[in-house]
Amino acid sequence: MMAGAEKFVEADNAEAIITRIEHKSRKIESLLKQNKPVEALKTALEGSSHMIRDERCKSANWIVVHRALMAIKDVEGMFSSLDPEYLYRGLSTGDRPTCDQCLRIHEKLTERAGLGCILRSLADTVNTV
Repeated sequence: MMAGAEKFVEADNAEAIITRIEHKSRKIESLLKQNKPVEALKTALEGSSHMIRDERCKSANWIVVHRALMAIKDVEGMFSSLDPEYLYRGLSTGDRPTCDQCLRIHEKLTERAGLGCILRSLADTVNTV
């Protein structure tokens, strides 16, 4: 076993992770109905998926994050909640509305954090989405 590999969540736990994601999804839907999209995004990003190797779990988590992300109207107000890795996963979908929203967020992120955040994201080989 490689050093640090034990930090990753293996496929053995996939069903438990999927169950947690489903619970999180219900909570997010409730927050969105209450018109609390930033809280929904914070909830969606709890338990970051970059430690998950199982693609089913990553995909299920992305669907939940995507739902909350697309509900955000105030891009400036949500920066403290957003992990940039989801922007790049969103851009990789090729879905026009998702890409448009991610590009709007990316523009504001670059204005706020500079080009360094883009370079760090592109150079990161450990935390891939």
